[in-house]
Amino acid sequence: MTLANKITIFRILLIPVFVLATVDYIRDFRHGTEQEWERAAACALFALASVSDAVDGYIARRYRQKSELGAFLDPLADKALLISALVLLSRDNGAAFQQLPLWFPVLVISRDIILLIGIVLLHIIVGKTIPKPRIVGKCATFFQMITLGWIMLKVPQPSFKWVMIAAGVCTFISGIWYIFDGIKQLNLHEAKKA
Repeated sequence: MTLANKITIFRILLIPVFVLATVDYIRDFRHGTEQEWERAAACALFALASVSDAVDGYIARRYRQKSELGAFLDPLADKALLISALVLLSRDNGAAFQQLPLWFPVLVISRDIILLIGIVLLHIIVGKTIPKPRIVGKCATFFQMITLGWIMLKVPQPSFKWVMIAAGVCTFISGIWYIFDGIKQLNLHEAKKA
């Protein structure tokens, strides 16, 4: 197993610990026994998981450690972390954390569901899908992570509003782009069959 894959697995294992620290902080906050160390731990775990995403990608590219396992686990780890944080921060947590506006988690989760369905359909029809990572998709993930991190750090809304809008725009554009990539792969497959 490559070092990049080990880092990705470590990142996946951090997610339940992050969720536990966040939920404990929210629960204690609601009971009037706020434990600031829990929020600090949740922020640190989220930051560590987010940074390790860049680290494992760099190691995989730099040391030629790209693998099929890594190609599967890396996006899974990204989505698991993002969706966990989105679900936690989309709920009404009182004053513990500012609530995300509904459009943001709906956009992010809808795009991921549409992409997952597209990948499964392409795999069934074509046999093997070739997802092409795009810079706009990487920007979407970056801005999504920054938005969620700023909420956890309790940065006032006007400060992160534009970052959240940038995340939304990049998420939307990347979703459309991935759909066009899927259609292109499907057309190429149909052309080969003809």
